Amino acid sequence: MHLEHPRHIRSFHPRRSRVTAGQQRALDAGWPHWGVEGDGPLDVAGLFGRTAPLVLEIGFGMGETTARMAAADPARDVLAVDVHTPGVGALLGEVAALGLGNVRVVVGDAVEVLRDRLGPGSLDEVRAYFPDPWPKARHHKRRLVSPDFLALAADRVRAGGRLHLATDWADYAGQMSALLHASPAWTVEHEGARPDWRPVTRFEQQGLAKGHAVVDLIARRG
Repeated sequence: MHLEHPRHIRSFHPRRSRVTAGQQRALDAGWPHWGVEGDGPLDVAGLFGRTAPLVLEIGFGMGETTARMAAADPARDVLAVDVHTPGVGALLGEVAALGLGNVRVVVGDAVEVLRDRLGPGSLDEVRAYFPDPWPKARHHKRRLVSPDFLALAADRVRAGGRLHLATDWADYAGQMSALLHASPAWTVEHEGARPDWRPVTRFEQQGLAKGHAVVDLIARRG
């Protein structure tokens, strides 16, 4: 499959946040071990020192959910991608505290990583929990989940692999659902409440406190 994205619109808004002393220590100590440098195609087996099913996590917030899920699933490797330095430091701290060998961290645009650094059929799963909802109608074009994104993810996820999305914005959940059901590459297997095995994220807690309903969508690659 030949995929072109000549006008890739970033789905995140870079923000400046203060890095705590603890996060900076975790960055300094952990990046040489778990950080991924460069911008070329990834040697995944070389990064992890083994060949195992690979999960791409798009945006990991402060990293608690990423670390907990990786610890509970040691047979799979997790490539976690985000752009926000405090969260990178926090995740590296969690990885160190739990002694995880199955997490690597990339700082950058996850769509570009998916498009340019990972090959067809290389992923067991793509996760995107609570991507920026871009609530204003004029900004909806910036939302991560789009026909182009679903096509790209379908190319990179192996047959039988899956895509797991979660959001607390009702109209974004509706958009995700409509796009997944319209895609010939994906079969929706779950649409509703958070599965028990997915930990509640920090952003999710904030949404729940505001009365937002959370929707998880899990689709299987045909």
